[in-house]
Amino acid sequence: MRVTVLGCGSWGTALALVLARNGHDVVLLGRDPDEIHGLRSSRENFRYLPGFVLPETVSAGYLTDPPVEADFVVAAMPSGAFREVVGLASLAGLLPHVPLLIASKGLDVASTRLLSDVAEELHPGIAAGVITGPNLAIEMVRGIPTAAVVAFNDQATADRVRQAFVSGSFRVYRSDDLCGLQLAGALKNVVAIAAGMSDGLGFGDNTKGALLARGWREMLKLGLAMGAKPETFMGIAGMGDLFATAASSLSRNYRLGRAVGEGAKLAAAVEALGQVAEGVPTAEAAVQLARRHGVSMPIFEAIEAVLRGRLEPKRGVAMLMERETPEEGIPAV
Repeated sequence: MRVTVLGCGSWGTALALVLARNGHDVVLLGRDPDEIHGLRSSRENFRYLPGFVLPETVSAGYLTDPPVEADFVVAAMPSGAFREVVGLASLAGLLPHVPLLIASKGLDVASTRLLSDVAEELHPGIAAGVITGPNLAIEMVRGIPTAAVVAFNDQATADRVRQAFVSGSFRVYRSDDLCGLQLAGALKNVVAIAAGMSDGLGFGDNTKGALLARGWREMLKLGLAMGAKPETFMGIAGMGDLFATAASSLSRNYRLGRAVGEGAKLAAAVEALGQVAEGVPTAEAAVQLARRHGVSMPIFEAIEAVLRGRLEPKRGVAMLMERETPEEGIPAV
């Protein structure tokens, strides 16, 4: 296949490598001249994914270049740039006519909408799908076994795109739950920040285990309120991705949360990270969505308040512990 990947950060580069290793021709597009020059001259992404050489079947270009023919397009930029990049005039002749696979894990913060809805707004009639799962970029390119889920409204499209990624170390399942996959992929980043914050505060694994369980429950509640399928949150796109993101020091959201728990201000933690932590903007969007749908999400509200400086991390944990303990059960489907 011929595939265009939008975004040459660590995630976009990793997906380009996976596709190229499977024998596909890939065009990797970005906008930073230094990055593009490095990808062209040394075949390596020195800033975001050093040590991995791109095969000759991967070419690098600019997002503003005239589009080349592709069987599908992958959107792998931070969610905050999704609307701008997918709406570029240079892509207008390509995107309405080929499937768009959304690999970004976040929401459109300005509108608190799913990225697939934004894609439909920008390119009416587009076949927009999503890929998500416990997929840390560095482990992907090292060939460490993992899995993901792909969803499109059209199952034939989902199968065709899914097969492009399948390899001996990457198992890809099919789903039709576009809403649930996108919510799970976005919301787990907020819970991962909470997990890192808990560790940064010096709490133990008991605390983190309880926090992850209750955070996952809040994810599920919002998902059900928005029409998602419960099994999505119980599978690799939900529990699987949450565990990987909230337990690994490779996770940007975990590392940011840990820094904040250790006393760093948000701006300093973001600067030290040097990359986007999707959970930061998603926390605010999730709180707005919860209020709109009448869903109680105290953990998300506490994390959003801590990130915005309205609440100290220790006080946030104390407030959660002081809450009345209702029945523990899973939300009704």
